[in-house]
Amino acid sequence: MSESVRLSAWVHGYVQGVGFRWWTRSRALALGLVGHATNARDGRVHVVAEGPRPACEMLLDLLRSGDTPGRVDLVVESWEFARGGLSGFEER
Repeated sequence: MSESVRLSAWVHGYVQGVGFRWWTRSRALALGLVGHATNARDGRVHVVAEGPRPACEMLLDLLRSGDTPGRVDLVVESWEFARGGLSGFEER
């Protein structure tokens, strides 16, 4: 079993008002991840996902794939140990 991690990804580009958070939630749930996708005031979306590292890496690859709603210019990621306390995957 793979160790559980937390991915924090700041997604830059045209990612608000285009279904990006819904799309991210759908992909995260399909990968068995928990967390949230939250709009930031500056136009970015902050994605926090916890689960097995391979699943989080797959979500990160999807965020960078060019197949998202809107337009992703840059994804800045950070990794840490899972903190827990999350259930489901929310759009915020």
